[in-house]
Amino acid sequence: MKKNIYKTKFIVFEGLDGSGQSTQARLLRDFLVKKGYKVVLTKEPTLESAAGRKIKKILDKEEKISPGRLQKLFAQDRKEHLKKVIIPALKQGKIVITDRYFFSSFAYGATEGLSLERLIKLNENFLMPDLTIILKVSPEICLQRIKKRNKKITLFEKKEKLARVWQFYRILPKKFENVKLINGERPIKEVFSEIKKLFF
Repeated sequence: MKKNIYKTKFIVFEGLDGSGQSTQARLLRDFLVKKGYKVVLTKEPTLESAAGRKIKKILDKEEKISPGRLQKLFAQDRKEHLKKVIIPALKQGKIVITDRYFFSSFAYGATEGLSLERLIKLNENFLMPDLTIILKVSPEICLQRIKKRNKKITLFEKKEKLARVWQFYRILPKKFENVKLINGERPIKEVFSEIKKLFF
């Protein structure tokens, strides 16, 4: 992975579906903007690339594809995301916060039987975040939250799959620098209070 050479921060939120990473990413964006920083909040997979739109159909179970091909689509979408959104914003001195990044590919892809080494290789030319926050929330609580959204269940949103995904997420702080695990089962404000301490 490539080190961030720009003079501003690249921050990633990760976790199981339903862990609250989107909510916490928005809260951090709003907090930093109030502090006077220029911030770009973005998300993966994107809907801006052909690969990203294909991924959405697969996650929504409208199409089927092999796990290896799915991860190649994620990598293609990520490549375009970096080129068109993340790196231009960093060059402009903006803090970039993304809701999901290649750690999602590592955790979810490994659950589908792909080796972690293969997944890392597929993403080796991409930018390494300055900070990655993984929210620790049990699969049971995640599924309760997902059901409350009244949206259809996507490809990975089953208890057994989420439990396996978490087994991969939990080892990432040991393998990569600047990866923090935070208990996401507490009230939203409490979780964010801990996240703020990582910045100020």
